[in-house]
Amino acid sequence: MALIRGRDFVLPDDVKELAVPMLSHRIIVSAAARMRGIEGKAVINKLVEEAPVPGAQSKGWVRS
Repeated sequence: MALIRGRDFVLPDDVKELAVPMLSHRIIVSAAARMRGIEGKAVINKLVEEAPVPGAQSKGWVRS
């Protein structure tokens, strides 16, 4: 995505944007999870949502 957008560096948003299309097919959810409607896409989205972004400040933490 960085290259397509004319950058020679990758941003966390580039990784987030491509995580589902690049990784979801590699996640094999259990039969129980499938019965609850959980798919690989949801697993990847949850991981991306919860993963800390390097250099970003955490909620409630202020750099002094």
